[in-house]
Amino acid sequence: MKHYVFVDWNLILCYGARPDPLIFVGASVILVNARNQVLLQRRVDNGLWGYHGGATELYERVEDAARRELKEETGLTARELTLLGVFSGPEMKNTYPNGDVCSIVDVVYLCREYTGELHAQAEEVSELKWFDADCLPPLTPACRPAMLAWQQAVNCVTNAH
Repeated sequence: MKHYVFVDWNLILCYGARPDPLIFVGASVILVNARNQVLLQRRVDNGLWGYHGGATELYERVEDAARRELKEETGLTARELTLLGVFSGPEMKNTYPNGDVCSIVDVVYLCREYTGELHAQAEEVSELKWFDADCLPPLTPACRPAMLAWQQAVNCVTNAH
């Protein structure tokens, strides 16, 4: 097994993709409004839609990273987060535009209580939009397992009433 030590992330980005896949611990939030719609973001890098999230930083608590990513990408602050699930496996493989291949372990929270003014982070997000659970746009592949879990949970709640 090869081991690589990189001191400067910017140096890696300048010279292109890493030779071996990386494991990536994600912290993400599925934000839902009072009408049970989900707020999604169109990604700048691939034009597809997804929920809000990103990588945890060294020694950062996953819940803190999820809150930070939501604030950075949407301008909104999560009041309460509930764990939806931890998603991993072959369906969580992602290849970034620079060629990096990552195996993502995504810790996904559900948020129904939030504050703030909605605005997109221009560097990563081209558009923010609310969607009904049964009418989602094309999703970035790594977001599909958690969104399916959310859709199933919404359907169970809807069918129970």
